[in-house]
Amino acid sequence: MQNSVAIGSLTLRNRVFLAPMAGITNLPMRIIAREGGASLTFTEMVSVNGLTREGRKSFDLLKTTPQDRPIGMQLFGDEPEMLAEAARLVEGYGELIDINMGCPVKKVVGTGAGSALMKDPAKVGRIIRCVRKATALPFTVKIRTGWVCGDDTYLEVGRIAQEEGCDAITLHPRSRAQMFEGKANWAKLAELKSALKIPVIGSGDLFSADDVVRMMRETGCDAVMVARGAMGNPWLFREALALLGGEVPVPPTVAERLAVARRHFELFNEFEGGRVALMEMRKHLAWYSKGLPGAAQFRAAVNRIEHAAELVGAMEEFFDG
Repeated sequence: MQNSVAIGSLTLRNRVFLAPMAGITNLPMRIIAREGGASLTFTEMVSVNGLTREGRKSFDLLKTTPQDRPIGMQLFGDEPEMLAEAARLVEGYGELIDINMGCPVKKVVGTGAGSALMKDPAKVGRIIRCVRKATALPFTVKIRTGWVCGDDTYLEVGRIAQEEGCDAITLHPRSRAQMFEGKANWAKLAELKSALKIPVIGSGDLFSADDVVRMMRETGCDAVMVARGAMGNPWLFREALALLGGEVPVPPTVAERLAVARRHFELFNEFEGGRVALMEMRKHLAWYSKGLPGAAQFRAAVNRIEHAAELVGAMEEFFDG
């Protein structure tokens, strides 16, 4: 298997990425994933309404550092001209622009954005055409198979994306109606790969290094985008890259789990500080502790902690105790 992958003018050192996730893939999470081996990360979804109306909070989501590059900036909206304007506004903040056409949550699809766009391939075409004219950056879209099971507009949308100038396309092979239930249908990922010449990135049900390798082998996809499987498990990137390279993956030791959790908290303190860092790290510790003995009691205790020093002490006791 080849190691690198090119998306337009951007060449990435490996084919394992961190997916954009609202409320999760902030700067500390992205740096942790990079240190685990991810070659590309994405911002959380950024509203084009917020960007075009000079919403400071929207621009804050684009905050990055030299160690968090190259970065993809994921935009969401449903108006072609506004998406094009947003693409122009963010050009200097990162290396790649992605349009979210896959988010299934009600507050996004209710505005006509996210996976609601899968109901209107013609509109998808107008969006891609407008954004492509607005930016020279590598440009991708992230989609689902369709709005409901069986409508399967993903092949039509994929062809439109290719014809209108997208540099790659990511498919999470579930319909919007499925949300995150059932199994992602990787066979549809293979179908899309067979139908297109541009790179196809696979997403959906990647929870282990074995899953990453199996998706690549079964579908022929050019890269994978790890989402929920990376929460509390940044070692998945390292393990997947080892397996892809024909090596035996090395699982994290208890000491490494503690060191990375502490590093994650330090990054939250550096970039967010105070109460925000504490609340965010509580959430991540629920994932870091998953599957370990005493995890439920640890999570319950952590959610009552109000001071940083106390949180660090609880982490040390749990992971090193």
